Amino acid sequence: MGPFSNQLRHVLRRLRRAPMFGAITLLTLAIGIGANTAIFSVVESVLLKPLPYPHPEQLVSIMHTAPGIHVADLSTAPSNYFVYRDESRTFQDVGLFRMDTVSVTGLAEPEQVRCVVVTDGFLPMLGVPPAMGRWFTRKDDSPGSPDTVMLTWGYWRRKFGADPAVIGRRIMADAKAREVIGVMPERFRFLDADPALIVPFQFDRSTTYLGNFSYRGLGRLKPGATVAQASADVARMIPILWDRFPAPPGMSVNMFLGARLAPRLRPLRQYVIGDVGSTLWVLMGTIGMVLLIACANIANLLLVRTEGRQQELAIRAALGAGRGRLAVELFAESLTLAAVGGVLGLGLARAALQLLVKLAPAGLPRLGEIGIDLPVLLFALAISLVSGLLFGSLPVVRYAGSRLAQTLRGGGRTASQSRERHRARNVLVVVQVALALVLLVSSGLMIRTSRALLRVQPGFTNPAELQTLQISLPNASVPDERVATVQEELVREIAAVPGVTGIGLSSTLPMDGNFSFDPIAAEDRRYAENQVPPIRRFKLGTNGATELAIRRPPPWISNARSGR
Repeated sequence: MGPFSNQLRHVLRRLRRAPMFGAITLLTLAIGIGANTAIFSVVESVLLKPLPYPHPEQLVSIMHTAPGIHVADLSTAPSNYFVYRDESRTFQDVGLFRMDTVSVTGLAEPEQVRCVVVTDGFLPMLGVPPAMGRWFTRKDDSPGSPDTVMLTWGYWRRKFGADPAVIGRRIMADAKAREVIGVMPERFRFLDADPALIVPFQFDRSTTYLGNFSYRGLGRLKPGATVAQASADVARMIPILWDRFPAPPGMSVNMFLGARLAPRLRPLRQYVIGDVGSTLWVLMGTIGMVLLIACANIANLLLVRTEGRQQELAIRAALGAGRGRLAVELFAESLTLAAVGGVLGLGLARAALQLLVKLAPAGLPRLGEIGIDLPVLLFALAISLVSGLLFGSLPVVRYAGSRLAQTLRGGGRTASQSRERHRARNVLVVVQVALALVLLVSSGLMIRTSRALLRVQPGFTNPAELQTLQISLPNASVPDERVATVQEELVREIAAVPGVTGIGLSSTLPMDGNFSFDPIAAEDRRYAENQVPPIRRFKLGTNGATELAIRRPPPWISNARSGR
């Protein structure tokens, strides 16, 4: 411990004598290490860390393809769920879920919150037990049963002050009195969503038709089963659908046969991450180049600094200090700088990640899991040590060898600026310029692309003058026959606001990526029994509105989304 503490004390004393060198070096290292640590934290949390469920490799997303109607990604329908749950040979269980919103009243001000609607076995399939209360049962998921609800940890703390007496209490959600039966733990993450409430579907099997592919399917494989085996199992069960359930009104079973439904299963992790992985790896490589430039810059500074110590090092070599001892001393300075720079960089990375989570950029999954954990700390330590060895190795090679004796004999003559002396620094400058040029060109192209995207015309005039407002009409409080009347009242009230020149209602907003996706049949055209009308994306809208309108679709409509 003595030699190490003495070495550290000497290093710190030399750094105090050169505060400008120390400040510039530490700032450069902090930025380089901090940026790499921050992006690695994102990569580790999004791409490398397993999903926070027991045996996440067994969880698979259940989707379909329909080549007969040119649909590559088709979700799951209630009829499929019932058949897969009852007839599967490769799944432990199968479940459905759908993201939604509910209006909560009776708890201070009315509030619209996000919720997730699930089948009874969905949460047990994820394997995360509630912190309090219980999961949904088959009874909770049955039509006509008392309405129940589960709370997520954040909503329970925010709205109920973490009161354990909330179990058994009733809350009004979409004008329905729902009994709170459980609270999920703080560590629970529902895929890539952050819901406040969890409610059961309550499908009525006796009134279920084929179709309505509006739900996300999830299955847990049996031990030893593979995704390929599960796909073959789903392909086996699809023909059972046509015998178990009738076609919806206006359609026939032959239409579904003509769609040629087929399974499209993939690991749940792949479903959650999507295609963001390639972007993150490219960003990781780019930030890594920034650290290499920083190391080259610091190596240049150390070369200049070590040149001023040539006489000192030569005298120590003459007094008996070996090459290894001199190398240890030079490395001690570079590793000390790297360690302090790593600590500062870790602080910068933490601040950057907190800002990232607060901004919540769209398209970045698993945002709530991003942070500084043990793998990130080990990564920061590793790149700090590697950086210290990298930029500290050149002064060691140049000035910890046999040339020190020549330096002592030559005295001040060795201080002349020879070609050999500056060769290493010239190489470093070339490396820095080359790396910086690559980053400059890449950044320029990205900026140019971003500016071009911002200048794309949205397809309508004066977009800055458009204001949007989301309104939910709960089924329990607004019956179907009154939906049109309520819409007309809303239009009249908002149109009377000073400054409003036009108003319209829409099922989804323009350019938000949401749409309905169903067969569109023309009135003046007849279709064969097994012929499916063209599948088209569409939005429902009011006449003359700049946006499209809200209407409740028929129960067999599949309200699909273009994204996850």
